[in-house]
Amino acid sequence: MSTEKPTAVRVYLARVRTALADLPAGEIEEILEDVRPHLAEMETELGADARVEQLIERLGSPESYAAELRASGGYPAAPAGAEGVAAVLAPAKTPGLFGARFALWGLVFCAAGLALFAFAAAVSLDPDVLLGLLLLAPVFVVSLLFLFNRGISAVLELPEVVRARESVRSWHDNRQGDKTFAYLRSLKPAWWVVCAVALVGFGLLLMVRHSYAVLLLPFLIAAAAAVVWAGPKTANDRRLLWIAVPVSAFVIGGAFGGFGAAIDLITHRTYYPDTTSYSSPSTDTYGNQQLRYGNEDVDNVYAFDASGKPLTDVYLYDDQGRPLTVTRYGCEQDTGTRSKVGEDNRFPRPHLVQGVQDGNGNRDGYNGYLGYCHEEAGVPFAAAIPKPVTPSSAPSSAPAKPTSSAPAKPTSPTSPAPPTR
Repeated sequence: MSTEKPTAVRVYLARVRTALADLPAGEIEEILEDVRPHLAEMETELGADARVEQLIERLGSPESYAAELRASGGYPAAPAGAEGVAAVLAPAKTPGLFGARFALWGLVFCAAGLALFAFAAAVSLDPDVLLGLLLLAPVFVVSLLFLFNRGISAVLELPEVVRARESVRSWHDNRQGDKTFAYLRSLKPAWWVVCAVALVGFGLLLMVRHSYAVLLLPFLIAAAAAVVWAGPKTANDRRLLWIAVPVSAFVIGGAFGGFGAAIDLITHRTYYPDTTSYSSPSTDTYGNQQLRYGNEDVDNVYAFDASGKPLTDVYLYDDQGRPLTVTRYGCEQDTGTRSKVGEDNRFPRPHLVQGVQDGNGNRDGYNGYLGYCHEEAGVPFAAAIPKPVTPSSAPSSAPAKPTSSAPAKPTSPTSPAPPTR
C-alpha cells in the first residue's frame, strides 16, 4: 500500500473529476488529460510545498473550474444533485461578498475607464487626457490587493459571475457560438502581441506630437511587457485577467479613437497646397467653432475703412445672412491662461498676450512658474490699405477729342521799315 502523500494537483484534479462525474468516463479522462499539463506547470512554479489552497487562489474552486471546462468543451451543465455534492466537498468561503464584488466591478470600472480615456487621447492626440487615469488607480490597486490576498475563488462564485457563465455556456452550445469561441481562442496569442505593438506605437505617436509625452512612454512600454507576459498565463492564473483585460480595453478604445480621428482628418481637414480656401464655421477637436483660412485657424478678424482707420464692433455674416458665430476666448483670471468665454460674430476681439512670469512679476522669465495672460485692444500690426482707383488716374479708352479744322485767322503783314536817308 502506497503511503506517498498526494500532491496538490492530484487533490485538485480529484475534485474536478467528482464535479464531472455525470459525464462518460472516457470524456472525463480526455478533459483531465488536457488540463493536467497546465496544473503540473503551475505546481512546479509554486514549488514542492504547493498547496491546494494556492491552486484555488489562482484558478478558483475545482467545481467552478470544472464548470468552465464544461462550457469550453460544449458539455451540458452539471445536474442539480451534483451541485449539492460539490457544495459539501468545497471548503468554506472565507472572503466576504463585498470584497469579491469590489474586485469584480473594480475590474469592469477600470476597463471601461481605460477605454474611454484612450479613445479621447487618440481622437485629440493629447497626452494630458491620460492624466485622468490617476482617478482609476486607487480602485485598481484595491482590487489587485484583494485578489492576491484572498484568491479568485470568491469572485468566480459570485451570483452575477455564475449567471454570466451560464449565458456564455448556452451560447457556446449553439453551433455558431462554438465556431466563434474556437476562432477567438485561436487569435489569443496574436492579440497579446498586437496589444504590445499598439501601446508602444501610441506612445511614439504622442511623443512626436508633444515632446513631453516621452515621460509617458516608459509606462506604455511597461504595460506592453506586462500584457505579453500575463496574457498567455490567464488560463492558468485567472488573477492575471486584472492585467490583461484593462490593457485590452485600453487598446480597443484607442483603436476606435484613432479610427475616428482618421475619418475626421479625411473629411474635414483635407489640405490642397495649390489653393487658398476660406471656410466657416468649423470645429476643432474640442467642439469649439473656428474660422479657417487655407489650412490655418483664424483667431481674429480686423476691418478697415478706405482711409485705413480700423473699424470696431463689426458683425460678420455669410451670403445667406447667417452670422459667422465662432468661439470667443479671454483670459482666465485664476489660472492666467486662455479660456473660452462665449460665442458670437462680433469682431475684432481683444488680442491675447500669453506667457509666464516669475515670482517677482517679470514676464517671460526663465524661472517663470505663474501663468500670464493679458488682453490688449487695438490692431497688433500695420495695415497697408490699397488706394482706390479713381477716374483721373485710370487710363482712358475713349477716343481723343478732334481739334478744330477752321483756318487760322491771318495776321496783318508787317509794314516794311522806311528807307533811311
